[in-house]
Amino acid sequence: MVPRSRWWQRLAAFCSDAKFLHLVSWAENAAAKVLAIAMLIVLVISLGDLILFLFVDLRFSSESLFRTELITIFGRFLSVLIALEILQNIAAYLKQHTIQLELVVITSLTAVARKIIIFDAKNSTADIGGLAIATLCLALSYWIIRHLNRSQH
Repeated sequence: MVPRSRWWQRLAAFCSDAKFLHLVSWAENAAAKVLAIAMLIVLVISLGDLILFLFVDLRFSSESLFRTELITIFGRFLSVLIALEILQNIAAYLKQHTIQLELVVITSLTAVARKIIIFDAKNSTADIGGLAIATLCLALSYWIIRHLNRSQH
């Protein structure tokens, strides 16, 4: 009976709130670091793809300066910027251990702006209406967050 009691005490000690929260904190940090490394890989690949795309488009263009529409190029630039913003979100989390809501909303606004810029007019009006509503909601959210942050400081 004594060995079981010790085992139970060790398990209870391991599962104490402090040790459990330490384990959760360690897992969150590890996951954030893995996400940061994965985002760096995505960023390098998308940046390389953008540079290669621009080089090929500018170098081998026969009919005009840009063989592809500028909208496609802007969409690729904004994709790289979104990847950078996501990496900033992860880095801010690693530094402060809190999610920076303002950065998340700005990243979302950039993503919606990218979608609007590359929007194909052949799509339904419901799509553009949804993007308009998303933009308004995100802009309102950003304004509220900025207003609250200014009043707190």
